[in-house]
Amino acid sequence: MTTEMGCMCLQCVRTNEVGIVEDLGQFRKLIDPGLHFICWPLTAVAGRLTLRIQQLDVICETKTKDNVFVQVAVAVQYRVLVGSAYDAYYRLSDPRGQIQSYVFDVVRSSVPRMELDDAFASKADIAAAVMSQLRDVMKDYGYEIINSLVTDLSPDSKVKASMNEINASRRLKEAASHKAEADKVKQIKSAEAEAESRYLSGLGVARQRKAIVHGLQASVSEFSKEVDGAKPKDVMDILLLSQYFDTLSAVGANSIILEHDPATVANLQKQVGQSFLQTANQ
Repeated sequence: MTTEMGCMCLQCVRTNEVGIVEDLGQFRKLIDPGLHFICWPLTAVAGRLTLRIQQLDVICETKTKDNVFVQVAVAVQYRVLVGSAYDAYYRLSDPRGQIQSYVFDVVRSSVPRMELDDAFASKADIAAAVMSQLRDVMKDYGYEIINSLVTDLSPDSKVKASMNEINASRRLKEAASHKAEADKVKQIKSAEAEAESRYLSGLGVARQRKAIVHGLQASVSEFSKEVDGAKPKDVMDILLLSQYFDTLSAVGANSIILEHDPATVANLQKQVGQSFLQTANQ
């Protein structure tokens, strides 16, 4: 057993291959994998075709609709049809170059109709167009197109950098918008809480003052009944004076200097009296 360049008449065809036998340069037959008897030099195995799936990687540079140059990488998977091995061997001298030419044609006619963003989103459409174009054409030459894939779509590095900056700016803008909205909600809730707190505090102060007034009224009334000759005005003067001195003591504890005038007690008595009258009328 030797190779086709040997001087004996035994030839071996490997698994997943098909042999092309010629008689004095004329095609005679196809031989399957295994050991074969060849009448060399009249008959020879002119060549062998593999039946395994092969892949051709094609990189095509083209321009998009918005004038951005991109490199499109397309992977085409194909194999020889056993029944059409004659066409695959004799009709095409360079099947890989033929497939590459059709890929260039499809890519350069499809991508220029798309903008860059659409091209990224339409990889499947480009692959389907390549597949549709190649399947029927290459079948006539004895090749079956198994699949076509757009494995990469790469614009210029400067375009990539600008796209990343655009995306980063959009993300920062959205983040700033969300932060501002959160701050707005926080301020609104804080204002609502403060308003509610002031409202409740005002209610508490009003109730406290009302209770103080009622307490003073009760104290004055009981003191006037218990002490003969004591008038309510005298009792109020004593209470006001006591409260005034308590206030001065509390203010002095905080190291605050206030102007003191004895007439303040009289003014305070007058105001409290008016308050009593208003409470009594309610």
